Amino acid sequence: MEWTRQIDSYCERLDASYWAEPVNAVTNAAFLIAAVVMWARVRGQGLPLAMALVWVLAAIGVGSYLFHTHAQVWSALLDVLPILLFILIYIYAANRHYWGLSRLWSGLGVAAFFPYAVATVPLFQMVPGLGSSAGYAPVPLLILVYAVLLRRRLPQVARGLAIGAGLLIASLTFRTLDLPLCGVVPVGTHFMWHILNGLMLGWMIEVYRRHMLASGQRGL
Repeated sequence: MEWTRQIDSYCERLDASYWAEPVNAVTNAAFLIAAVVMWARVRGQGLPLAMALVWVLAAIGVGSYLFHTHAQVWSALLDVLPILLFILIYIYAANRHYWGLSRLWSGLGVAAFFPYAVATVPLFQMVPGLGSSAGYAPVPLLILVYAVLLRRRLPQVARGLAIGAGLLIASLTFRTLDLPLCGVVPVGTHFMWHILNGLMLGWMIEVYRRHMLASGQRGL
């Protein structure tokens, strides 16, 4: 693999320099701000999964910053891997504490995400104009499925998940429109993906935190 191969995927990037995407780079602060806010809300409450999500949220901000400054294959991996890790941890937490499944079944639910993604990403790739955002599209769908299924069991959680899915759909919309609107918005719209996604990920942690405190659950 060509680890240092340059990647030019966004409207704002016009050359290979470090600060070729200043707006996209700086707006990764949204992830770090959300992580700091949620760290303050989660610490000392005996919620190891929530704290793990906070640290991964911070890693998402760092990885995305590195990608939008270096824009190479290695930094692209640092951009997407923390996002995948956040998804997997949250699926486990949802299975374990929203559905009350055992650790084994919660873990199997995490493993099931991979065949789910393999099955659904090609379908989203058939949607005209969705482009590379097709790789993320199965996530809001999955959140909405959880929200619908939990609406009677945990209505507050279901409402929170639905809000999170709405935020993610909005952020994906801005991500998708980055190149099509490049002639109208010279800096592109990808930076809104960072801002809304930081808000969304922080909110998803807050939904979990509130449920855990309300239900009196602790641990893994």
